[in-house]
Amino acid sequence: MAHSSQNSSTIGTPLSKSAKKIMLLGCGELGKEVIISLQRLGCEVIGVDRYENAPGHQVAHRSHVIDMTDAAALRKVIEQEQPHIIVPEIEAIATDELAKIEAENLAEIIPTARATQLTMNREGIRKLAAEELGLKTSKFDFVESIEDLKNAIQQTTGLPAIVKPVMSSSGKGQSEIKTEADIKTAWDYAMSGGRVSGGRIIVEEKINFDYEITLLTVRAIGRNGEIETHFCAPIGHIQKDGDYIESWQPQEMTPKALENAQHIAKTITSNLGGRGIFGVELFVAGDEVWFSEVSPRPHDTGMATMATQRQTEFDLHARAILGLPVNTELTSPGASAVIYGGRDEDAICFDNIDKALLIEGSDIRLFGKPESFIKRRMGVATVFADTTEKAREKAKQAASLVKPISSTE
Repeated sequence: MAHSSQNSSTIGTPLSKSAKKIMLLGCGELGKEVIISLQRLGCEVIGVDRYENAPGHQVAHRSHVIDMTDAAALRKVIEQEQPHIIVPEIEAIATDELAKIEAENLAEIIPTARATQLTMNREGIRKLAAEELGLKTSKFDFVESIEDLKNAIQQTTGLPAIVKPVMSSSGKGQSEIKTEADIKTAWDYAMSGGRVSGGRIIVEEKINFDYEITLLTVRAIGRNGEIETHFCAPIGHIQKDGDYIESWQPQEMTPKALENAQHIAKTITSNLGGRGIFGVELFVAGDEVWFSEVSPRPHDTGMATMATQRQTEFDLHARAILGLPVNTELTSPGASAVIYGGRDEDAICFDNIDKALLIEGSDIRLFGKPESFIKRRMGVATVFADTTEKAREKAKQAASLVKPISSTE
C-alpha cells in the first residue's frame, strides 16, 4: 500500500489507476477551497469530516463521515482509500494514529505527523516556541484546576489575562480575565469550550500590542529541489473572543518588525518541517513581535488572499503539497469580512447578494454549511481596492448587505 514509487510532483488522471489521491481530514470552508485548488491541478480528492454534507464534501470526488478523533475509524478510512497524501485541515484528529500511518509509509502527512501533533495542542506548540526555540511569547502557564489558575495569575501572568483551552478551535472557550471576579466564569467557559472535557487550560498575560497579524509562511520545493521558505505580505486582522471577524492585506509594519516576524515564522516552521502553508499568528508593538500560535494549514484570516494575491493561500498550499513552485506575489490591497448565519436553523437562504456584488471590487463566498448558528461563519465578503482602508470599508459593507433568511420566508 506504500506509494513511494510515484514522484511527489507527478500528477495522473483522477478516478483512474494513475490518479494522485489526496485525502483531506476536515472539510470546512478552508478545506473546500484547498480541494478545489487540488482538483484544478488534476488530483483526486477524498473529503473526510465528522458531519454529512460539509462544504468540502460538496466538491470532493468522494466523501466519508467519521469521528476523526477515533484512531480505528481514521485508520479504516485511510486503508480503504489508500491516499498518497493526507492533509489535516483541522486540529481535532487522532494525530498519534497519523504518526503511525506516516511511520508505516502508508501515506505522506502534510506537513508532517509531528507538526500535526504539536499544533493540535497549544501546550505543545507554546513550549516548543518559548522553551526550545527561544522565541518571544507572552508569559504563560498551564493549569488543571481553578486554584492553579488563581495561582498562575498571581505568580506568572498578572491581570488582565487571557484564558483558553489547550485544545480548541476558532476561539471556543477563550475569554479575558479583567478582575478576580471573572476567574470562575472564565474557567467554566474554558472547560466548556475545549475539545476534550476536563482538559488543561493555558493562561497568558495580555500583551498591549498595536495590532496582530497572520504571516502566511509557505515551505515549498524551489529550483534546486530543496525546500525554500516564502512569505506572503502580512495580514492584519481583528478577532473577537479568538474568532476572526475581518482581515486585510497588506498590514503596514516597520521594516524591523517585519524582519522580526519573518524570523519567528521561519524558525517555527523550519522546526515543524514538511511542505505546505502555515498560518503564523503574531502580536506586534512598534518593532517588537511576539509569537502567539501557528497552524500548519491555510488560515481563516487568509481568505483575504482571494482578493489580493496571484495565488490564494489555498493555491499555495496545493502547489506546495504537490512539490510545485509557488508565487506569493501581492497583486492588490484587499480585505475580507465575515458573513454570519444570524439564526439557528438548518438550510437557510441568503438574500441581497446582488446588492453586495454591486460594490466595486467585491466578491462573495457562501460556504454551503448545512446548519446555521447565529455566530457561525457562513460566508465571507472579499474586496480588492487601492488601499486596505477602502477595502476594509467595502468588505464590511458587502458582508452587512448579505441577509440570511429562513428557507420558509
